[in-house]
Amino acid sequence: MEKKAALSAFAALSQETRLDVLRLLIRAGGEGMAAGDIAAALDVRQNTLSTNLAILTRAGLLRSHRQGRTIRYFADMGGLTALLAFLMEDCCGGAPDVCRPVLAALPACCAPSPVTCEGTS
Repeated sequence: MEKKAALSAFAALSQETRLDVLRLLIRAGGEGMAAGDIAAALDVRQNTLSTNLAILTRAGLLRSHRQGRTIRYFADMGGLTALLAFLMEDCCGGAPDVCRPVLAALPACCAPSPVTCEGTS
């Protein structure tokens, strides 16, 4: 990840609702959540949520999948892993191999369900 992309991700996360959305979707795991369910869970108006979902998606922290009339949102574990890798690339006094197991474990712990996320990227 380049510095500009990392700054975009940090800017997206610097707002309370967006941080809450990302944490909620991380907890939801591979099943993700429908936009309406996110709004209800966080007690946020739908139009406000829509703007925040768009910002998080542009920052590479969320992805979505349309299911009929519903859009499901998921934490983008690839984007989160890239952000953490950016932060940790110079870790451990020049021995990044020490941190690699932490990063390698992230996608496996939160991998999306193949059925739920089919055709998404």
